[in-house]
Amino acid sequence: MTPVMRAVAISQPGGPEVLTPVQRPMPEPGHGEVRIRLHYAGVNRPDALQRAGAYAPPPGASDLPGLEGAGVVDALGPGVTELAPGQEVCALLPGGGYAEHAIAPAAHCLPVPPGLSLREAAALPETFFTVWSNVVMRGGLGGGERFLVHGGASGIGTTAIQLAKALGARVWATAGGPDRARACEALGAERGIDRHAEDFVEILRAEGGADLILDMVGGPYLPRNLLALADDGRLVQIAFLQGPKAEIDLNQVMRRRLTITGSTLRPQSVAQKARIAEELRREAWPLIASGRVRPVMDAEFALEDAAEAHRRLESNEVLGKIVLRIA
Repeated sequence: MTPVMRAVAISQPGGPEVLTPVQRPMPEPGHGEVRIRLHYAGVNRPDALQRAGAYAPPPGASDLPGLEGAGVVDALGPGVTELAPGQEVCALLPGGGYAEHAIAPAAHCLPVPPGLSLREAAALPETFFTVWSNVVMRGGLGGGERFLVHGGASGIGTTAIQLAKALGARVWATAGGPDRARACEALGAERGIDRHAEDFVEILRAEGGADLILDMVGGPYLPRNLLALADDGRLVQIAFLQGPKAEIDLNQVMRRRLTITGSTLRPQSVAQKARIAEELRREAWPLIASGRVRPVMDAEFALEDAAEAHRRLESNEVLGKIVLRIA
């Protein structure tokens, strides 16, 4: 008889209530892959988009939600030599994290940083892969540059603030409300900007403009981001919570030599994500081990309570990361 495992599936596109506890066959790793017995899984905005029917899994990926987790390697696929059964890892997953076991390419697994629990480690991969690849690899953030991140109290935002600060940048962050803005400052932002009461364009222009902006809002923020950039500034777009379309002044882009770029993580190749993992291992993991960068934890829910976790995620009250307790 095929072994089964507990999991949470999306019964149909819809709200959090469509997340349904199920039994699924235990997956088997393929070439270059490992199976992880998950202790915790991270909960992220792409999970909610997938649940709503707006973010389909790539070909070959599990239909279960969940793009990151931490646990113990319990099976190796052919060709895997760098990991061993019993080893604790955190991993970027192609899907399938809302389950007792998940499959990941071995090259997308990273060691649990010293001093971190599996609970904290589960909150690392999705945000660190996203922030590092967009802020450092794509955005080229350098020491002394002015960096603005929108959604500074989110999992992405809290990670971006800390990493940018550790890299020597000056950091500004927008957030919804004065308390969340102050939380951004506690993480290292020079100034947290209450988006309800303050104008980030005015504040950044008074400082000479942002050299790099990381944005997940899109829509009406796009032309305002261009105004907030310094000459030769770069805008990196990673989501569009307020819509994918906006009108911009191309004369401004040309005259001030602005760069607009962006990416999504999940559709990238296994090889490209392996390159990001290697940079994280070499450059970012020592920052975590030294305590200069830490995951900010918001809330924990049992696997079977994934619907409540999604309601929390979409409440816009989250500060940091939400995880599901599985083991």
